[in-house]
Amino acid sequence: MAYTRGNLAVKEKATQERVTQQRYKETTKVVTRRTGLPAREKFLYLMTLMICIVIGGALMWRYAHIYDLNKQAQVTLSEMREAEKTIADLQVEKEKLNNLVIENARELGYVEASDKDVIYVPRSTSATSSQDTESSSDTASK
Repeated sequence: MAYTRGNLAVKEKATQERVTQQRYKETTKVVTRRTGLPAREKFLYLMTLMICIVIGGALMWRYAHIYDLNKQAQVTLSEMREAEKTIADLQVEKEKLNNLVIENARELGYVEASDKDVIYVPRSTSATSSQDTESSSDTASK
């Protein structure tokens, strides 16, 4: 250190004070303690959470219901398509069978009736003819 103003002892003391001041620095720390939430505020938070859960559950249930309805609609449409295909196949088979009936009738010697031909059918009820057969079978057994 350089010599200034005559007394070295005084100067050394000043440097020691600076060193000691730097070495022991006083600090203060602020400690804050959190107090617990009041019961009303806890209840408010709990109710808010429960309301959010209920609304979320209702939305999820609604979307699940919509999904189920869409799935049922798709299944129904696919069943309708299958039924339409079956109906078309059966109609084609019906036409083939109708044509076969006409061909088989011609082979057996039947002739198609024209509009000029009149066919007379005797007027009798099926009940009287069934009674006649019953009475004749009764007399045959006696």
